[in-house]
Amino acid sequence: MKKLFGLLFLSLLAVACQDSNRREILSPLNVTKVPDSIQVLKGEFVHVKGAAVLRGEGFVYGVLQDSMFFKLADTFSTVKAEDFEMVPVTLKAKIVPNPEQEGWEEVIEIREIMKVPEANASDSLENRNIK
Repeated sequence: MKKLFGLLFLSLLAVACQDSNRREILSPLNVTKVPDSIQVLKGEFVHVKGAAVLRGEGFVYGVLQDSMFFKLADTFSTVKAEDFEMVPVTLKAKIVPNPEQEGWEEVIEIREIMKVPEANASDSLENRNIK
């Protein structure tokens, strides 16, 4: 009888130890959410002679000059009245460290132009005093 209780006790002890290991394996993992590297940025864009900046609420980034940058700059040539005018935009962009190490610490690579203002019909070149 003592042997039977001893075997029963050992089997219960083995099963109890096995459950704690199983709980560790089956417990949900602690997952750290990594922010998406491509973000939607709303701000004011200004482009003057080879330099461009996007300024928003709580951030200021330089803009890498690539094909999407030139597409955006061409769009603004019809919208801006002055060279230093800031135009509101919404962009999808990737924030990266500045490869040139001059100026801004971080710059953006424009991935998608989501929203830009349209030129008003009343804002023709004659109304802007540009000839």
